[in-house]
Amino acid sequence: MEMTAAPVLARDISSLPDQPSSVSAAAFWTRGSEALCSELGCGFDGLDSAEAARRLERYGPNSDAGARADGALRAVLRRLLEPLALILFTAGLVSVATGDVVGGAIIVAILGLSVGLDTVQEGHATRAAEALRHAVALKAEVRRDGHFVAVPVEQVVPGDLLRVRAGDIVPADAVIIESDAFTAAEAALTGEPYPVEKRVGPVTASEPAEASNALFRGAVAQTGEATALVVATGRSTMFGAAASALVEAQASSPFQRDLHAFGLVVARLTIGLVLSVLAFRVVLGRSVLDSLLFAVALAVGLTPELLPMVTTVTLSRGALRMAARKVIVKRLAAIHDLGAMTVLCTDKTGTLTSAEIALARSLDPAGRDNARPARLAAVAADLGGDRGSLDAALAKAHPNAGQGWGLSGRRAFDYGRRTGSVIAQGPEGTLLILKGAPEAVIALCTARRAGERTELMTPAARGEALGQVRTLAEDGLRSIAVAARVWSGHVTPPGGTDEVNLVFEGFCAFADPPKPTAAAAIARLARAGVRLKILSGDDPVVVRRLAGLVGLHAGTVLSGPEVAALSDAALAVRVRKVDAFGRLTPDQKARVVRALQAKGAVVGFLGDGINDAPGLAQADIGLSVDGATGVAQAAADMILLASDLEVVADGVAEGRRTFANILKYVRMGASSNFGNMLSMAVASVALPFLPMLPTQILLNNLLYDLSEVGIPFDRVASSATARPQVWDMANVLRFAAVMGPLSSLFDLLTFGVLLLVFGASAEEFRTAWFLESMATQILVIFVIRTNGHPWEDRPSAALVGSSLAALGAALALPFSPLGSWFGFQIPDLPTLLAIGLITFAYLAAVEAVKSWVVRPRHHAQGRRPGA
Repeated sequence: MEMTAAPVLARDISSLPDQPSSVSAAAFWTRGSEALCSELGCGFDGLDSAEAARRLERYGPNSDAGARADGALRAVLRRLLEPLALILFTAGLVSVATGDVVGGAIIVAILGLSVGLDTVQEGHATRAAEALRHAVALKAEVRRDGHFVAVPVEQVVPGDLLRVRAGDIVPADAVIIESDAFTAAEAALTGEPYPVEKRVGPVTASEPAEASNALFRGAVAQTGEATALVVATGRSTMFGAAASALVEAQASSPFQRDLHAFGLVVARLTIGLVLSVLAFRVVLGRSVLDSLLFAVALAVGLTPELLPMVTTVTLSRGALRMAARKVIVKRLAAIHDLGAMTVLCTDKTGTLTSAEIALARSLDPAGRDNARPARLAAVAADLGGDRGSLDAALAKAHPNAGQGWGLSGRRAFDYGRRTGSVIAQGPEGTLLILKGAPEAVIALCTARRAGERTELMTPAARGEALGQVRTLAEDGLRSIAVAARVWSGHVTPPGGTDEVNLVFEGFCAFADPPKPTAAAAIARLARAGVRLKILSGDDPVVVRRLAGLVGLHAGTVLSGPEVAALSDAALAVRVRKVDAFGRLTPDQKARVVRALQAKGAVVGFLGDGINDAPGLAQADIGLSVDGATGVAQAAADMILLASDLEVVADGVAEGRRTFANILKYVRMGASSNFGNMLSMAVASVALPFLPMLPTQILLNNLLYDLSEVGIPFDRVASSATARPQVWDMANVLRFAAVMGPLSSLFDLLTFGVLLLVFGASAEEFRTAWFLESMATQILVIFVIRTNGHPWEDRPSAALVGSSLAALGAALALPFSPLGSWFGFQIPDLPTLLAIGLITFAYLAAVEAVKSWVVRPRHHAQGRRPGA
């Protein structure tokens, strides 16, 4: 026991310090248990009940603050205040007020459905914090009033003496004051895949992963028993910091930012055009009421009321396709964000690797591959091992090693000696087999194996063997040494005096191997323009080795202390060139993500541990895997049930496919639809009569919308999914600036032909232009839906069906009994032929200029989408 005297118990709670943060630069494990105990006011008998109650009042319960969730009304109102939602809602109300009840109801219903689906997705952050709170043990053993008692984990306070045994979940951050062969699994916290030995003693390292005298909340005790002084509880623990990250309000996703920017563009355009038309008509002495109704109809015509439907249906179809690939999509917009992703940050353990220790090499004393050391070690593991991860790896590599061997004696592995041994009787006679830490085993050897013979273990040979250990460590491998000797005399359980004069047999080297598909998936992501970066809590040496195995260039691995020493601006520069990071704390992972985002990257994060929760919450797209902690799964936007990076690559392609179909709708609105509304605005001022009645404009808009319901089901060319894509407002505006006036140019041509060639009356003019408007608006989708030639990239049957059905209804309407009700007059054949020729010429002109206007701008670092 490290303590030799019981410090005076602090009774005045005002004198107690604030809880030290477990991830601060002044890490608690470097300060010594006596100093901490004196500071916190503890003794050999722990706290008494009254003092524990006072501390509970001061420090609060050992739990994490819950997220403050908005009520349903507040959540709906927040979404309705988005620019696009305001435009749609206003357009729906105005449509109803001007007599188009059906059209207005459809707009409001579409908006309500979209807002409803989005609201249902809300609350994942709250559930994530709840998962964190319930992930730890419900009871903890603490010393109160002179003896250990079980108390609710929420009542553990700083200064408590805590007892943890094998199988327990550590309830708070603590420093060890007594231990007996104690190990803890911290993979979910620090990324270390091996059980970590915990013991009394000073530690100077500043990183949690190197704190051999500290316990961290959420770790799982593997072997032995330990008594520890509680230093931090609740949100002040390393575990609590992860919960805090999930409770904090999250920034808007790329998709939300892009929709907001697009909504502002549409709002400005609509308001500017409508006010201009209204003002000009009033100045020219036209009827104020007619002008107002016409302006309102223009506003409705410019409103992309089907965008929520197209977006929701497209993303929902993407979610269904991803579900077939065993991916749970928790946030629909994350599918689009995944397609826009330019950098994928991933944890190492359980994501790139299998989180399953495997035997990597079996080496003789000369460093040559030889199966004998692993075979002997497997015999010892099978007959008398501790069933830990290393023994399991040996048994898996040599499943039948123990056959033909019998156990005659055993000395359990001891963390003081750092060795364990068995006496085994088998094909080679009776052997004492010893395995353990290389330094401890080599010190007990007087000879070493050299083929079928043995030779003296000289000081030079010992140095050579220890050099091999260092070489293996530099390759990211953990090694144990194996030694043996023939047992002579009566068989008894081995003791310390028996583990002498051993023959050094060699080494067994272990690794957490990469998943078989990792390298191919990373290469596929790279071809798709997604750069992968490893953010691990494990040793930088191990990270460098893994990076090489999966095909990443990792000449430089940035460590946690190096990240801590960099300013935000300096880190933002370094992260662009460094692809591997080691010994990162959870908050440092989130900081690296923020640094990437600051340089314009759309960042995804793939993780499976508690230490990944802040990174998952910070990233634009959070991804977790099957078998991950409940915390990581709750913080993620998607969960990969098939633990394979190939699924991420599939998801990237799916996200880009949804974006491509959404962009088709946007292009439709920016071309003929915007052009026709622009033409109406110009004609309403120049002509002595309205170019189209308000009811005809609303009918035009309704049929046009119906023609586009097939867009979410359309095919997407492979070229559209090859690189990251984002909403480029400049590109959208350029498209509208060219395609809109081009459409208006052919509308003006139609006006001239109707008035100057055919001398059309007001009714004939409106009918003919209605037909031309519908034909150009609907048919242009087959041209602008692809960057290539329309005859080379065929549309889906759903899009063909919806478009031709709406066009057929529009063309038939003037000839039906309903035609006169809408103010139409049946056109003559020459007029119809002229309209057909103008439509064909318009489509040919769009195809001619499309290649110049549609210049895909792939997302690159340096510009955030929506910015």
